[in-house]
Amino acid sequence: MFGNLSLCTKFTFVAFSALEELQPVLFVVFLAIYLFTVGGNLIIICLIWVTPSLHTPMYFFLVNLSFLEMCYTTSVVPQMLVHLLVENKTISMGGCAAQMYIFTILGLTECCLLAAMAYDRFVAICYPLHYTLLMGPPVCLKLAAACWTTGESAQTTWIFTLPFCGTGEIQHFFCDIMPVVKLACVDTSQNEIVIFAVSVLFIMSPCLLILCSYVRILVTILRIPSAAGRRKAFSTCSSHILVVSLFCGTALFTYLQPKTAHTPETDRATALMYTVVTPAMGVTLIYTLRNKEVKEAFQRVTQRSLLRQMD
Repeated sequence: MFGNLSLCTKFTFVAFSALEELQPVLFVVFLAIYLFTVGGNLIIICLIWVTPSLHTPMYFFLVNLSFLEMCYTTSVVPQMLVHLLVENKTISMGGCAAQMYIFTILGLTECCLLAAMAYDRFVAICYPLHYTLLMGPPVCLKLAAACWTTGESAQTTWIFTLPFCGTGEIQHFFCDIMPVVKLACVDTSQNEIVIFAVSVLFIMSPCLLILCSYVRILVTILRIPSAAGRRKAFSTCSSHILVVSLFCGTALFTYLQPKTAHTPETDRATALMYTVVTPAMGVTLIYTLRNKEVKEAFQRVTQRSLLRQMD
């Protein structure tokens, strides 16, 4: 049935083709953001590792989130940086499938990890007397393991059983789901239903769990008699709320809108948001600038390092 069609065996990214003169500038900007993201998350991981006071369930999950953010952005940005410098912006079918596997699994893992962090805050604020029992090390390890092993890859396998026709030009800068599905020669309505179902299951479900957790948290905080107590309780959640809003907002906008609403421009803009901007802002900026304990720990470690150098 595909005798008169040219099946493609590789893809070409054309997201930045119209910005050829700006590609060196974009390379410098995206490289700086990527190095900031990786460096910032490494600092957070090392800081928590060397600070005993931060060896709590909340910061255990933060270490997992920092490591995941580094992997998540690394699955996309280095290849994009290379393609901003070279003329040949192609990727093999196998390479594209591998990138989509890694990217989607890490994205779904992040949704689950954010839900686990919301549950941790729920237990800490709503059941403070039982916190050490309900969130002991075995429970944290099981929750983290469940998050890292929940990722689903069946839809990616199904997508790459489709025949792809034409020039293989992807109006994007990496192998995201919808831009690749658009290149298929056959009706992809079943694939789109599966993509929507997976998005509802792995994006909407964690978001609903997070929402329910914070409704209970809000009710509990409002019952605290003192204003200082309410501020202290809310301050432990504010960073997580901002990270969830950034990640879930862009994910829901991208994967739960109908196919007719997808355009190359909106796809690229939202993809840059959740692959470049959100990893940089999410953990690196929000958890360092808004978290008092992290800032104090960073100051102590910095001061100790300076004192050692002076000695």
